[in-house]
Amino acid sequence: MVMLVVVINTLISLILLYVAWRVWKLKPLLAFVANRLTAYERATHAALQNAPENIYTSQEAIYNLRQANLGVQMQIQQVRQIINLLLLGQQTWRRYFGRLGPISEKKVVVK
Repeated sequence: MVMLVVVINTLISLILLYVAWRVWKLKPLLAFVANRLTAYERATHAALQNAPENIYTSQEAIYNLRQANLGVQMQIQQVRQIINLLLLGQQTWRRYFGRLGPISEKKVVVK
């Protein structure tokens, strides 16, 4: 019975020794991954550090452009209305006064 307990304890010890050896071999890989992630985090932080201020500045510029665009849109609408009035006047003129064009003399052909 004692022999069975010793064998089981030895097997458990060997399994745990193997697991510890695998973890020991993973240690450099985990350190490398941790260092890479830290470097990526620093680079990302440096790149995005001014992002909120840049976004705010861009939003303000877009707002100013939209405000300036409102005046231009009003002018475009007024020009369209003027053009439509001119076209309506032209159509009306042609409808009522287009027939009163210059009288042309017809040539009489004598045979």
